[in-house]
Amino acid sequence: MSQYLQIHPDNPQARLISQAVDIIREGGVIAYPTDSAYALGCHLGDKNALERIRRLRQLDDKHNFTLVCRDLSELGVYAKVDNATFRALKNNTPGPYTFILHATTEVPRRLLHPKRRTIGLRIPGHRITQALLEALGEPLMSVTLMLPGEDLPLTDPEDIRDRLENQVDLIIDGGACAIEPTTVVALLNGDTEVRRIGLGDPEPFGVSRD
Repeated sequence: MSQYLQIHPDNPQARLISQAVDIIREGGVIAYPTDSAYALGCHLGDKNALERIRRLRQLDDKHNFTLVCRDLSELGVYAKVDNATFRALKNNTPGPYTFILHATTEVPRRLLHPKRRTIGLRIPGHRITQALLEALGEPLMSVTLMLPGEDLPLTDPEDIRDRLENQVDLIIDGGACAIEPTTVVALLNGDTEVRRIGLGDPEPFGVSRD
């Protein structure tokens, strides 16, 4: 049975954040709130935890995981960022976007797109997520908490506990989240492509919601 921590969304309690980070470092899978929907996360280098998330979400090995980063300096360790890309990222982070970028050699091979060597990265504007990343000192591997056969992510922590308490190690209750996933933007080879319109405004990347 998973642990269940109620963490204040505006003033996360340091003691509870520390407990959550210990679970991550010990190989746990967590459900946690972000600035879009709830997500599943685990330690960057933990292959077993990654496979547990794949089974829970019924994902194949072609599905891209996202690295959730604390800030642009951390993101720059894992992605190749030129000046134009840096400006685009700086103007739109933190926020509910996932950016597809060329990966550096710091990214584990199992997280990469098998042919393109790209990786999804994001910098969420959620205080619980930021507190977790600050205490952890490295990115989280993450995917949206959307169960097989469903079209929308889970947004209510009580519902998550009812459905997943025997499949994850920790559920962080930070209140209800948005029902939309992130907006996905590919910034590759000097080109910008909005691949999914979600919670993040696509207009800075040349696409209207209409």
